[in-house]
Amino acid sequence: MADSYSIPTSTRIGHVHLKVSDLERALRFYNEILGFEIIQRLGDEAAFISAGGYHHHIGLNTWQSKGGSAPPQNTTGLFHTAIVYPTRKDLAKILKRLLENGIQLTGAADHGVSEALYLNDPDENGVELYWDRPREDWPRDEAGEIEMYTRRLDLNNLLQELA
Repeated sequence: MADSYSIPTSTRIGHVHLKVSDLERALRFYNEILGFEIIQRLGDEAAFISAGGYHHHIGLNTWQSKGGSAPPQNTTGLFHTAIVYPTRKDLAKILKRLLENGIQLTGAADHGVSEALYLNDPDENGVELYWDRPREDWPRDEAGEIEMYTRRLDLNNLLQELA
């Protein structure tokens, strides 16, 4: 058995790269609806998008998937890409934008540590949009361990952030 190893605490996920069937359709969703900036395009085959000018948070490509179909249910693969918003108000803003554009949510949950919206992109890739509560507000058990849960998120209450 290998020696015990702990990943450095400053490690982070750099980006996600998604296979899409139609680059323009994917860009309409990620750029025009969610608001990601297009950093670079490689013709009609790939695009790299980000928030805040980073080289890319999401890569979209058709290299092995142009015109393809979504993976069937009950198979392995990516469950969802999670995008963290800085504040609850920012999450409320994107919820309002989704509703205004007729984007269907597949779920909405309060996890104690975060509040999350769930939806699918045009290629049926799962997307989670969420904000983290401050660490000092995370629910904990008697031993001090994080105790996440899944409860219904009150969308009307979330939208009151915009009032």
